[in-house]
Amino acid sequence: MPVINKLDLKEPALVRPAEIAKAIGHPARIAILKILSEKKTCICGDISDQLPLAQSTVSQHLKALKKAGLITGEVEGVKTCYCLNPDGIKELKHFLTNLSDELNEADICC
Repeated sequence: MPVINKLDLKEPALVRPAEIAKAIGHPARIAILKILSEKKTCICGDISDQLPLAQSTVSQHLKALKKAGLITGEVEGVKTCYCLNPDGIKELKHFLTNLSDELNEADICC
């Protein structure tokens, strides 16, 4: 019987993509990323004006995106300016492209 090696679920190559996937796992977070990409600049105003959510809820979504490294948030006076993080967006693209390629190349059993 062949020996099957178990994957290490703490391996960074699995953990980091999971963190990114979790960060984009809510429609509001996808919307925030789209809003930031459409502006092509940092947004220092209230992003919650563009979403049907309370400001506190939007803040929690921004916090998750920032923690995952997909956006940055710099405090300017009484406001925080949010921008896409180019390195985080490249990492997201790399993760999604690689996963898609791996799945497309897999032998489908059904």
